[in-house]
Amino acid sequence: METILAFLNELKNNNNREWFLSNKDWYEQVKTKYEALVGEIIQGISTFDNDIQLLSPKDCVFRIYRDVRFSKNKEPYKAHFGASFNKGGKSSRYGGYYVHIEPGNSFIGGGKWQPPADVLKAIRYEVYQFPEEFKAIIRNDKFFKRFGNLSDEKLQRSPKDFPADFKDIELLKYKSYIVGANVTDSELKEGNTLPFIIETCKIMHPFIVFLNRSMDHL
Repeated sequence: METILAFLNELKNNNNREWFLSNKDWYEQVKTKYEALVGEIIQGISTFDNDIQLLSPKDCVFRIYRDVRFSKNKEPYKAHFGASFNKGGKSSRYGGYYVHIEPGNSFIGGGKWQPPADVLKAIRYEVYQFPEEFKAIIRNDKFFKRFGNLSDEKLQRSPKDFPADFKDIELLKYKSYIVGANVTDSELKEGNTLPFIIETCKIMHPFIVFLNRSMDHL
């Protein structure tokens, strides 16, 4: 992990095509290490989530190259490695687990981030139908200790098509249904990265199952 962090640190300070091309061999070595870690994560998650077991690293790892066509930030490369472990792969509609490695900003997260309108409505409807089940998941002691509250922006008003007097209306206002646990650089270098990632995803699993159950109806 130290090699991966070292490369990303240098990339952050030299985010240009010339530096990247001159260090392409280093990138390929680091990429191989990261993909090997992703393969181990797949195996670990598969012990409790059957939807993940048929995935390969290429189904999960995001490209390091940025699409700068419509962005004010013209840096050509991401200064992090990211992988999403979802039923059907990273581009599927289903929620999943996400591992983000970035010096000073690493985290393990998951859920469904900024879903399209139909998926978001389906998730909200699932929460509306089964609020006690959902609350039991997100307020579970182990879950809350690891992740805290759901994160992201919320609507100011109750969402369309749902009654404003619903007793748990705040649970329906989220624009994304995601959680995350930060990981320090020192923790990544201690050598316990893989067990921590797997344990974190296992704690998250009931949350993912609940979200994805809603999408099965679409």
